[in-house]
Amino acid sequence: MAMANPRVPRRITRTIPAAQLIGLLLAFVLTAGAGGVIAAGLVIPLAAGVDTTVDTGVEIFEEVPDELVPGPLSEQSQIYASDNKTKLATFYAQNRIVVPLDRVSDHMKNAVIAIEDERFFTHGGVDPEGISRAALQNFGGGDTQGASTLTQQYVKNVLIEEADRSGNTFGVLEAREDSLTRKLREAKLAIAIEKEMSKDEILQGYLNIAQFGVSVYGVETASQHYFDKSAKDLSVVEAATIAGITKAPSQFDPVENPKEAVVRRNLVIGKMWQLGYISTEERDEAMATKLSATLDVQPIEVGCDAAGGAASFCDYVIKEIMASPEFGETKTDRYDLLYRGGLRIVTTLDLKMQRAAEKTIVAAVPGDNGYDLEAAVTSVEPGTGQIKSMAQNIPYNARAESTPGTTAQNYSADYMHGNSRGFQVGSNFKPFVLAEWLRSGRQLYDPVSANGFSANETSFKADGCVHAFTNQNWGVSNVDGSASGTVSVLQGTFQSLNTVYARMSQQLDLCNVQKTAWDVGFRPMTSSMTHEGAGGIFRTIDKPEQRDIDVLASMTLGTQASTPINQASAYATFASGGTYCDPIAILEVKDTDGKKLKVPSADCRQTLEPNVASTVAFAMTKVFQSPPTWGTAWQLSPGLADGRPVAGKTGTTNDAMQSWFTGYTPNLSTSVWVGEASGNVPHMNVFLPAQTWYDSSPEAGPMYGGTIAAPTWRRYMDLAVADLPKVAFPAPDPNLVGKAPAPPKPEKDDKGGDDGGDSGDSGGDSGDGGDSGGDSGGDATTDGGDSGDNRGGNNGND
Repeated sequence: MAMANPRVPRRITRTIPAAQLIGLLLAFVLTAGAGGVIAAGLVIPLAAGVDTTVDTGVEIFEEVPDELVPGPLSEQSQIYASDNKTKLATFYAQNRIVVPLDRVSDHMKNAVIAIEDERFFTHGGVDPEGISRAALQNFGGGDTQGASTLTQQYVKNVLIEEADRSGNTFGVLEAREDSLTRKLREAKLAIAIEKEMSKDEILQGYLNIAQFGVSVYGVETASQHYFDKSAKDLSVVEAATIAGITKAPSQFDPVENPKEAVVRRNLVIGKMWQLGYISTEERDEAMATKLSATLDVQPIEVGCDAAGGAASFCDYVIKEIMASPEFGETKTDRYDLLYRGGLRIVTTLDLKMQRAAEKTIVAAVPGDNGYDLEAAVTSVEPGTGQIKSMAQNIPYNARAESTPGTTAQNYSADYMHGNSRGFQVGSNFKPFVLAEWLRSGRQLYDPVSANGFSANETSFKADGCVHAFTNQNWGVSNVDGSASGTVSVLQGTFQSLNTVYARMSQQLDLCNVQKTAWDVGFRPMTSSMTHEGAGGIFRTIDKPEQRDIDVLASMTLGTQASTPINQASAYATFASGGTYCDPIAILEVKDTDGKKLKVPSADCRQTLEPNVASTVAFAMTKVFQSPPTWGTAWQLSPGLADGRPVAGKTGTTNDAMQSWFTGYTPNLSTSVWVGEASGNVPHMNVFLPAQTWYDSSPEAGPMYGGTIAAPTWRRYMDLAVADLPKVAFPAPDPNLVGKAPAPPKPEKDDKGGDDGGDSGDSGGDSGDGGDSGGDSGGDATTDGGDSGDNRGGNNGND
């Protein structure tokens, strides 16, 4: 007979013959929960033919529904890396893996039948012989015995499962209570099931639903937990061990109570021998086997803790499932699907890149670094949006409040995916401004003054969008006053000159800067403006829109917060020739029947002109230049160890509170952030000699994007791209590059540039909930001042 799918609901209806009903009443009166007391009180009237008791029993019996509709069993869901083999984590309401009967060893089937219901194949749902034996035992003063068949036990477990799934706590208790009503209900439904299901189907259902240990449901889960093997490979002694547990999962747990487990196991082995399932030789060998010699216990892990260094990525996946309508109309539906639906979730995580990310970020910024520094690294694949790695130096733990040294904040993700408000990006924003510069018909070799800059905010232009310009002067200078005279936009980019970008933004329509930044992929996490333009109201952005990018005079210097995953995704737009993809973490989801479910799409689309993307990339390749034409990441010159083309950009906020390096090859975009999650701690005197580019320097100094984030980025990328093909960037558009001027006589012969703060201490907390106060404006000669509304001055960004 073909096996029924154990997950398909079945509607069962059965009419009980009167004679059988009377027999059932007698049987269950005799074996009701209180044993001798109830039996002694009722068996005599029954034997004497007193109709009242029978009528009462019939009334109870008729109140019980005559149908059972088993729903799908709760099964564990598993999350895998992109190789579809390496399991990252398991989630469940009940730790269960459902398998068909042909994937269970004969020894296991025989063991369960032997100890639970030796006449399983001959009775019709209830066992009269078993009832009589139990009644005699109970009346004789021995241990109270029940007479529930395996079919009745299956019914009981189905009722418990259904009540549990619906959140009916009282229903669970009712299904477990030791009462006459419960036994009558089980008997009636057991007889109905026997008429609708084959014995093999019932046995299969029982083996999958029964509890075989604490937090262990179903024979496959038990087999993998206790012996690290599939149920189809269980030996006699292993099968007997598992079958013996169900009577009392805690009492007979072979790990917690090995002595009692052995006694119970040997009882099962003896029953198997009595029924002829095993030979005398097999019996003796099984009983002589030490329990410890058979066990290979695998830990029961639930949740992202099992993912280790990838816990933050795992949590990102879970939050994506809980937020995505693809997995259910309501949050409750999505929760049930994840924790009960038996999903197989294959993610985008590349194991090699992930291990490199974990190793590199912890080595660069140890958790106990002494400066309260936190750090994260995230990689995204250009053209697909696939998140390839995600790691941070402080271990992620959703229950961090009870685990010192961990955090419940995913530094790489946004508020919805990681409880993070992001971090000010500083000069990591400048490539978006450069893209608009080129879009507007300007060129890389356009000359711009690098001298100190001060202008009234009302001199800036923003037509057609909400903006916040005040009648105040905005002053900008470069770090240490370096760089002056006239330079090209290209030089202003690879040396990250604030004054050059301030003057560029004065020539642009900042509404267009807002649009281009959005097109490329900049996603703000916080704002000091309402959509009506009023300033001073610091807010967290859950689902960013283009209008959430604050239009301020200082926006060009990166006054708003974003996240490593968003910055990596935005720079991936440059890497892919102008195609932006929403970051995705899930490749495939299959249900218990192997059917693919719809997953969130990266929605890749062309948002930036290819020639603009390639020309921006060309400009950012110069960031790695060494002196005398140095870039802000000149210490990484010439780039990666294997010499492949790379582009990138540093970023540092005022007082070195946050620092960045985001860079890419044509096939991998990576963002590294190093800072402090609350956004309120300056890092002006940091020295990590083994990690900074000043490896031999005895002096500490400000934490710039080029000193920790950039070297960390290179160490990681050298490992991450080792197996990727070397691909060249498309050539820049000559019409956007322009003609290089004759080399000017240098006015200064030092490093220069803008390895400094970014947005005038934009105030506010870009991490996890600080205060956004402070005065707007600020003085460029005093580190930019406070700028709670993100309009502060800038004293040299990096």
